[in-house]
Amino acid sequence: MKKKFRLEGLECANCAAKMEAAINKLDGVKEATVNFMTTKLVIEAEDEKMPEIIKAAEKIIRDLEPDTVMKKA
Repeated sequence: MKKKFRLEGLECANCAAKMEAAINKLDGVKEATVNFMTTKLVIEAEDEKMPEIIKAAEKIIRDLEPDTVMKKA
């Protein structure tokens, strides 16, 4: 399953790279990409683990850049 999100308030390219690296390490994630220029996050992961992955991704994003909000694209 593939899900797309907008990262509203993303202002740091370095943070975007850190988010991408951390989300890719989550259990069940096949591939995650964060595009700083378009402020888009795409997560490809196992269907049954997707709700947990989304919650974990939101926490990672909040920890790295507290003013960034993850919204469905």
